[in-house]
Amino acid sequence: MAEGQTKFSKDFFDQVEPIKMKDPLAVALGAMDKDEPFVYRYEDAVKTAGHSCLAVSGAYRLTQTALKHLYGDEIPSRGGIKVTFRGGIGYRVNGPISQVVTLITGAAGENGFHGLGGGRFNRHNLLTFDENSEAPAGSICSAIFERVDNGKSVEVTYNNSMLPGNPKMGELMPLAVSGTGTDEEIKEFGDLWHDRVKMVLLGDYEGMFVVKDLK
Repeated sequence: MAEGQTKFSKDFFDQVEPIKMKDPLAVALGAMDKDEPFVYRYEDAVKTAGHSCLAVSGAYRLTQTALKHLYGDEIPSRGGIKVTFRGGIGYRVNGPISQVVTLITGAAGENGFHGLGGGRFNRHNLLTFDENSEAPAGSICSAIFERVDNGKSVEVTYNNSMLPGNPKMGELMPLAVSGTGTDEEIKEFGDLWHDRVKMVLLGDYEGMFVVKDLK
């Protein structure tokens, strides 16, 4: 652990496949050399959300899944992707999940960057919420990812209902959240909590991430 780096308590975070994104805006303004990508790790999503959970891990994998289907072996272009969530921003956990999607893809809502030189590198309103639609029953969320350059799009639906649960989590969660549990109880809860997070990030469960080609 180098000085100044965040120390996480879960070693399996290092096993999660990183996501590479090229960002032409970063190159244009001199933050990156040409063809050098940003490298996003699951730890970055945790820092963005301030915690690690099934929604944050699902958001990371959902985005990764969409990008692989849209770009194949090509490194995706940050800022070149539109994202539309089924349901409003307050629908299920659309809000927290969308923050991770924005981190990785650059697609932002009304608060996004308006671009330079007449809108070049725009990120504004690339992420929207469709209040007139809903994600499939039982799922956590469903989002449509579209490449701006060629219109190719996929819908990815995230469902974690197949994951097993440990009944002891219900006993330990109030103690961990309130801070009244012992150090051992709080650690045990965190370990049980992350057993399922690990399944989302490293597992291969049928029906967890369903991809539908739209164009």
